[in-house]
Amino acid sequence: MSTTTSTSTTMAPAPTSALNASRTIATAARVLRQLRHDPRTIALMILIPCVMLFLLRYVFDGSQRTFDNIGASLLGIFPLITMFLVTSIATLRERTSGTLERLLAMPLGKADLIAGYALAFGALAIVQSALATGLAVWALGLDVTGSAWLLLLVALLDALLGTALGLFVSAFASSEFQAVQFMPAVIFPQLLLCGLFTPRPNMHPVLEGISNVLPMSYAVDGMNEVLMHTDVTADFIRDVLIVAACALLVLTLGAATLRRRTA
Repeated sequence: MSTTTSTSTTMAPAPTSALNASRTIATAARVLRQLRHDPRTIALMILIPCVMLFLLRYVFDGSQRTFDNIGASLLGIFPLITMFLVTSIATLRERTSGTLERLLAMPLGKADLIAGYALAFGALAIVQSALATGLAVWALGLDVTGSAWLLLLVALLDALLGTALGLFVSAFASSEFQAVQFMPAVIFPQLLLCGLFTPRPNMHPVLEGISNVLPMSYAVDGMNEVLMHTDVTADFIRDVLIVAACALLVLTLGAATLRRRTA
């Protein structure tokens, strides 16, 4: 008589790479619950762009036309900068505190985690962009030829791009100070080359070529299209698609940089 002994080994389910809606929403809800207990961070994300636009309007109090010319561009730039800064620091805290490592030990895919962060910060980006656009157009008198809804669309895409960039660069920083240091490297060159200070065709050909591959250039171009045209132009569609594609690409790269062990 032979006895067959079977042994079974219980292993923790490995995280899957496929995106799962329920896990993504659960991650986003967790991030929003944490942010709810950090009112200063929420104030930074939502109010700072509005405050900067308000100051800009009265810096050019004697020249409404100057505010009209640059206000639309900055309406897209301010949300990008603030979302980049807040997202990079908030994500870095999760890495250095060990929260990220514990989450990745669960059946939670990298795509779920990144999408959850993007969804949570994207919800705040909607509020931020809506407040900034409403303030600029209806309270500060920003004169745009096109629809204010198109301005809101570009501002929202810019905020989402800032979120994606913040998630991405947080992988390369070991402290909050280092995360802030990435701003001059990632944001400032785009700010100088985006066409805010001078039209991009007037730049040195090498700098113009570099500006052509930077997403902030297309964010500013998209805002300027709304500023000057009543209808949706082909250039506007190109600009918003490029900004959206860049945000998606950077989010994908952010998922690829997630590590199971924190430094």
